[in-house]
Amino acid sequence: MESRKLIACIACATIASAGAVTAHAEETAPEKSGTALELGPITLIGQGAPTVGYQPKRTSLATGTDTPLLDVPQAVSVVAAPVLKDQAARTLDEALANVSGITQGNTLGGTQDAFMKRGFGDNRDGSTMRDGLRTAMPRSFTAGADRVEVLKGPASMLYGILDPGGMVNVVSKMPELTQRGEAQAWGSSFGGGGGQLDVTGPLTAGSNLAYRFVGDIQDTAYWRNFGRIRQKTVAPSLAWYGEDTTVTLGYEYTRYQVPFDRGTIFDTATGKALPVSRRERFDEPYNVTSGFTHLARIGISHKIDSDWTVSANYAYSHNWYKDDQARVTAYNARTGVLTRRADATQDSNVDVHAVRADLAGKVTFAGLRHQLLFGASYDYSDTLRTDLIRGPTSTAFNIYRPVYGRLPVSRNVVATDSDQTERLETSSVYAQDSVELGDRWIVLGGLRYQYYDQYAGRGRPFRANTDVQDGKLVPRAGVVYKVTPDASVYASWSQSFRPNSSISSYLGALPPEEGDAYEVGAKVELARGLTATAALFDLRKRNVLYSEVVNGLTVNRTAGAVRSRGFELDVAGEVAPGWSIIGSYSLLDAQVTKDPLYQGNRLANVARSTASLFVTHDLGPVLGSTALRVGGGARYAGKRAGDAANSFYLPSYVVADAFAAYDTDVHGTPVTFQVNVKNIFDKTYYTSAVNNLGVAIGEPLQAVFQTRVSF
Repeated sequence: MESRKLIACIACATIASAGAVTAHAEETAPEKSGTALELGPITLIGQGAPTVGYQPKRTSLATGTDTPLLDVPQAVSVVAAPVLKDQAARTLDEALANVSGITQGNTLGGTQDAFMKRGFGDNRDGSTMRDGLRTAMPRSFTAGADRVEVLKGPASMLYGILDPGGMVNVVSKMPELTQRGEAQAWGSSFGGGGGQLDVTGPLTAGSNLAYRFVGDIQDTAYWRNFGRIRQKTVAPSLAWYGEDTTVTLGYEYTRYQVPFDRGTIFDTATGKALPVSRRERFDEPYNVTSGFTHLARIGISHKIDSDWTVSANYAYSHNWYKDDQARVTAYNARTGVLTRRADATQDSNVDVHAVRADLAGKVTFAGLRHQLLFGASYDYSDTLRTDLIRGPTSTAFNIYRPVYGRLPVSRNVVATDSDQTERLETSSVYAQDSVELGDRWIVLGGLRYQYYDQYAGRGRPFRANTDVQDGKLVPRAGVVYKVTPDASVYASWSQSFRPNSSISSYLGALPPEEGDAYEVGAKVELARGLTATAALFDLRKRNVLYSEVVNGLTVNRTAGAVRSRGFELDVAGEVAPGWSIIGSYSLLDAQVTKDPLYQGNRLANVARSTASLFVTHDLGPVLGSTALRVGGGARYAGKRAGDAANSFYLPSYVVADAFAAYDTDVHGTPVTFQVNVKNIFDKTYYTSAVNNLGVAIGEPLQAVFQTRVSF
């Protein structure tokens, strides 16, 4: 308790000092840094990472201060705003298809973000953030998103509790002092479409107070034989840009209604999907998740002098949802009969508070330049799923002769499974130093102390299954050697940790998962405008939770261990005048190294290899247009284990996409007409699995038509 109080006091003091002064955050044009580690203005984490077209140049995600990518001893990938626009990306899955070493995890029937990063991840691991802060949002990529950043490998020293595979950061659109706007309408070949409005500028002429308003609406038919996707988002924000101070305020509200679709079934005897149309669903039309999210954030930063900046950022988010589902619990391969149960989760609430304060500056000591970072953070998350419904089972559904409506919605609340609760409170302090040793060497070291208090359980009467308080020191170290001003090599070692938790079974005070990562790599920034990063890595995670049956009782232990090692390559930028690319490749070996049942098995949903390439060509004026752009590419994912037992595998796939965008003027107003064709060859492919009874299917051929008007 004394350590907890000490951390809380330090965090409060740091946050209070940051709130007493506020910061300048004018975005500076990217410059060659040579060997110098330049401290740029700081706003929300991730906001100091400018891109030029497809090319990423700088980031604050990996070091906490605005730093050229070449000077970061860790792999960072960025999917810039122009990439997202050209690809007409509307989900985080589409955005991250451009990044090496990432595959889809268990998305809870397509209702939540879930990504395996270098072999690790799930849908509630806290690794998908918004502006560097944790949120309760089930889907973080909305109309309010500007770009996506991925920090590879352990990030616990800067961001706390995380798996060792890395983190995904969605950067919000921010107010600008230049007046501009864009309105768009789009339609899908699936049926339906949507529209979006994005307007920003100063509140009054010459004012330092800027606004931004983003509104988005979507109402499209689901591509399978029933269902619709409905979503509305409004995201207003304000920013005051003073001479030395910036204050940002933002709010985002999203209401959604999406199909709860666990996909198809794989027959483990044949290793293949059931021989029915991919459009045929095995659930019911009431398989729907409905909910809403709130996200409110404030950021304050102040440039104390030319060397020191202080900042504080806070976000509160809330997600409420309910769902109904006809869940498949068994399959008879001989008859085609499914056993299904009417389940539901009603009144589920997730609340997250996240705050961090940073003091960053540069000093010269003993003839060496130091870039220093001191900070404190506090996170609190509270999950409560009130009524868990488990209905009777039914065998009145045959996959070869499907008849819907024979399994009604259930409202049978199971007391022993209800009131599912999980609370996690963390407070921490951290410090980091990046030192320039001569003209070519940069050495980085950091240390975080994290205290956490975790509580979980369920049932009426309530039964606690996890109740643990502990603290953990998390270090990181790295070194960069600048071969030339445009090329560097690096090496790093870092650790991660993540507490074990269970709502369903008793854990007690088991030790947290801990990970170690070793990484070496090289980065190149070509003068034409291309950035490339290659990395070799070795990740090991221990204290992995597993269960075994002893004398008829299920016992939880943490002696398990897993390993992931491999190679990654990411490139983005301009390769020739008018030609831009973004591409990736990964080769990954991820397996269980210690477990009573699964030792030697492949990790579920993790591909041995992934690859992607997307190329865009600007043809210039054509038929009186301002410009015509065309492009296309493909993405590949190798064979993946479908479950922990490796009882079946998802086959590899290649999916190709293309687009064309025609920029012109209509009565003096810039207008863009764009068409995207996704999955050109109508490939049937499978993106992830929960088990053989729940295998997600990728979308078929789709054409998306857009019209954008700029003003």
